[in-house]
Amino acid sequence: MTQIHATAIVDARAQLDSTVTIGPYTVVGPHVHIAAGSRIGAHCVIEGHTSIGQDNQIFQFNSIGAIPQDKKYAGEPCELHIGDRNTIREFCTFNIGSPGAGGVTRVGNDNWIMAYVHIAHDCQVGNQTILANNTTLGGHVHVADWVIIGGLTGVHQFVKIGAHAMVGFSSAVTQDVPPFMMADGNPLAVRGFNIEGLRRRQFNEERIAAVKQMHKLLYRSGKTLSQASADIAELEMSLPQAASDVATMCDFLAQASRGIAR
Repeated sequence: MTQIHATAIVDARAQLDSTVTIGPYTVVGPHVHIAAGSRIGAHCVIEGHTSIGQDNQIFQFNSIGAIPQDKKYAGEPCELHIGDRNTIREFCTFNIGSPGAGGVTRVGNDNWIMAYVHIAHDCQVGNQTILANNTTLGGHVHVADWVIIGGLTGVHQFVKIGAHAMVGFSSAVTQDVPPFMMADGNPLAVRGFNIEGLRRRQFNEERIAAVKQMHKLLYRSGKTLSQASADIAELEMSLPQAASDVATMCDFLAQASRGIAR
């Protein structure tokens, strides 16, 4: 049977797998779905149209699925989807989506989310990310796979952070951060590319060489963004093993909406 502490309040309409654990004084609302193996700590509130996947560990004192901090919100049945195998530490706040923007906030799989992280309405967080303590994502932020964000960092609404990027401690992220890059500061600036992270993820020398060249074209060549983007697209011909990485960068630059951090 589902392990629900006697002091927890779980709505009879909530859908909980038989292997879910619910800690003391936690409240679970009627539209919540929690899949197999997930463990919810004490004093959490899980509400709204929220789905939580398998084998997540949600520590005590979290607010999951509350309505968005958006004055336009008027009670629409928007959603929050959390994937599998995420670790969510204490005092985090994840909001459901808002109408007019898809209505869904998403958190993927295998993320390590530390204490006091805020994920606002309509954010899209990928897989294998690390969000350190007090990371704050404004509404509609996109965080791609394998991103690391340092503690006490604020990310402005609608900003995109590309795959394998790293943002340093106490940064103000007001522009898009391209894939593979390392950025920090206030004002934000790109300091280099995430070579150590790429090596840890088994990028071979040709793929790392391609990322190095992309960094050079964007930040060291003196070219305009459109010129640098065109030159980056041509790297696929000379570095075929990095074709997917080149495509990742080209797609990101084509969709950047707030200008990229320079």
